Amino acid sequence: MKDRILEKVEYTGVDGGCTASSERIVRETALSIRIDGEHFATAMLMATMEKEFVIGHLFAQGVIAGTDDIASITVKNNVAEVTLSGTRNKSTSRLVRSDLKVRKEDVFDCVRAILKSEVFAETEAVHSAGLFLHGKEPVCIAEDLGRHHALDKVIGYGLLHNVDFSRTLAASTGRQPSEMILKCRNVNIPIIATKGVPTTLAVEIAGEAGITIAGLVRGDTMIVYSHPERIE
Repeated sequence: MKDRILEKVEYTGVDGGCTASSERIVRETALSIRIDGEHFATAMLMATMEKEFVIGHLFAQGVIAGTDDIASITVKNNVAEVTLSGTRNKSTSRLVRSDLKVRKEDVFDCVRAILKSEVFAETEAVHSAGLFLHGKEPVCIAEDLGRHHALDKVIGYGLLHNVDFSRTLAASTGRQPSEMILKCRNVNIPIIATKGVPTTLAVEIAGEAGITIAGLVRGDTMIVYSHPERIE
């Protein structure tokens, strides 16, 4: 698997002197998404979980309402061919409906779990996202070049495995802009935990949607920016 996502390169290290050496770095792959024969988008990503990424991306973008809207999907030679089925009426709720509450200790554990990436340990070049049922049971952990794509992958995995998103916590690395919060709102994820911080617009959207953002989750401390009642 790592041969698909890592490639050895030669480099010159400069530290007092110049030394020739080599290391493996992450491959950046262009994945073209075609819907019913027409080009929809091209995503630059790490070549893992491509099918899950496409499904999660289309769902989060409002193109599909679920896997039943996909008649077929194939990924070959960096091209994802998607055929849609039937009439789709995707209505996105602006309010997350969930009574999920989690322990603060579980929030810390979820963020720790997504930071155990072997690819990051070797390259320091990927983001991770994870989906945790009841805020503690790992459903899926994925990596990608961008935090947005990593989140799409775990959402796609959840859809393929009929996960009840209203009972999940999404953990993510890095800054949390509004787009990340909107993805979670669109799939009804009530809690987001991150080692990074949200933007002001992200906090505003989360407050209106009923989403809890726990940021700067490091060690045994965190800052809860919205709806703290979900964390006990």
